[in-house]
Amino acid sequence: MFQVSHDDLNPQLVERVHRVRLLAFDFDGVFTSNMVYVFEDGREAVRCTRADGLGLERLRGTGVEAIILSTEKNRVVSARAQKLRVACYQGCDDKHTRLGELLVERGLSFSQAGFVGNDTNDLDCLLAVGLPIVVQDAHPEVLHTAFYRTRNRGGEGAVREVCDLFCAVRKDNGGSRSDAHTAV
Repeated sequence: MFQVSHDDLNPQLVERVHRVRLLAFDFDGVFTSNMVYVFEDGREAVRCTRADGLGLERLRGTGVEAIILSTEKNRVVSARAQKLRVACYQGCDDKHTRLGELLVERGLSFSQAGFVGNDTNDLDCLLAVGLPIVVQDAHPEVLHTAFYRTRNRGGEGAVREVCDLFCAVRKDNGGSRSDAHTAV
């Protein structure tokens, strides 16, 4: 697992993390290794790391809301999101539009959002948010969009790493910073 150290935290990253109020995660390739097990009857299963759950629980303590935005519509995504107690929006053919709607509902701007993605269907969100993050094994076409690239691969601790990053940055200023840094 990745351990966040103060050496990893440049001032621009710290500033962007403080601005984020909503952190959206893609599911396939971020929570998973982008692999799927398909059974004879058509059921699917994926492999996730349990460490993500603890990371997301800690993230809640910082005042940042985490959500899942997925192009895929699959019961396995719903089940994992429910277990993690994270709101899940599936079947998003246009993630950018859906993210924009969710931000408006919360009175937030794109500059107050982060997005963790891994592939070309995440590109519009990654280009729009204040803190674009990609996993270590992201598709080459999205690498240039990232302000932060995880050390861990999707499904192998990348979500936990991002949560730990937020916790490390925000605890330096007294934990939750819900009043800090309004939209730019």
